[in-house]
Amino acid sequence: MTAAMPDITAIVLTFNEEVHIARCIERLQPLAQRIVIVDSFSSDRTVEIAERLGAEVHQRAFVHQADQFQWALDTIPVTTGWIVRLDADEYFEPAAIGEIAARLPSLPADVTGIAFRRKMIFRKKWIRHGSYYPVILLRLFRTGAARIEQRWMDEHIQLTSGRSILFDHDFVDENLAGIGAWTAKHNGYATRHMLDFVGRKYGLVPSEPWPTGRGARFKRYLRERVFGGAPLYLRSILYFHYRYFVRLGFLDGKQGFVWHFLHGFWFFMLLDAKIDEAETFIAEHGIAAFPRFLQERHGISLEQAPRA
Repeated sequence: MTAAMPDITAIVLTFNEEVHIARCIERLQPLAQRIVIVDSFSSDRTVEIAERLGAEVHQRAFVHQADQFQWALDTIPVTTGWIVRLDADEYFEPAAIGEIAARLPSLPADVTGIAFRRKMIFRKKWIRHGSYYPVILLRLFRTGAARIEQRWMDEHIQLTSGRSILFDHDFVDENLAGIGAWTAKHNGYATRHMLDFVGRKYGLVPSEPWPTGRGARFKRYLRERVFGGAPLYLRSILYFHYRYFVRLGFLDGKQGFVWHFLHGFWFFMLLDAKIDEAETFIAEHGIAAFPRFLQERHGISLEQAPRA
């Protein structure tokens, strides 16, 4: 007897993801009855590949991930009982797909969210150490029972009713685009993190309640209270030391060193430099000029700010 297809719609945000989109959709096909791609007007073959593989494609101008995903939740009619959120470079392991199919139909009604452990694979190496596994994230939720935090970066799914549970198997984050694309993407991430840090300090972006999931709350605590409360630049050095030596990141080998150095030192040093640059501009020109700084330096308009 053939098992029934899980009662799931998948929503994937894309921009120039031709290197990932086929893998993403093909891994989702045994899991989701409907695969919805919300594309930000890609200039590569992302849309062509997605449509050829049977995905439903919507296109909309991009502000940030949270705005784009919430637009999808608010706008695209979903008739399945559950929604899964994945990035184009992410996928569920076969064991996780089997677990979802087996357990989802029998969950009690008050379980409205499913969290999974994220397995980071960097240049074909599973990053097991440096506090990077497991990172627990909510990615599957009942339709109508969740929203997404409206932040420029580090947004999480928030349940609006019910409770979440943790499944046993993993989903994977494995970017195939190469180190140049990785650094370019994280340069953009650092800019949006800077906007969240500086914007909250001066009341330019709305505050959100902390995430409800334990893993997401701990990650937010470390980023905003521990890292955010330490001196600029010094905190990047201390954070790398913590990840690489205290949390045994050196056990991840050569590729692990590259990962922990780039993600645990370079990225956060870049973030501090962007915060320092923004604060210097504000000190010289006043907070009223900060939107002009964002537009001219980073092409970001605060008129597109997150909704509360």
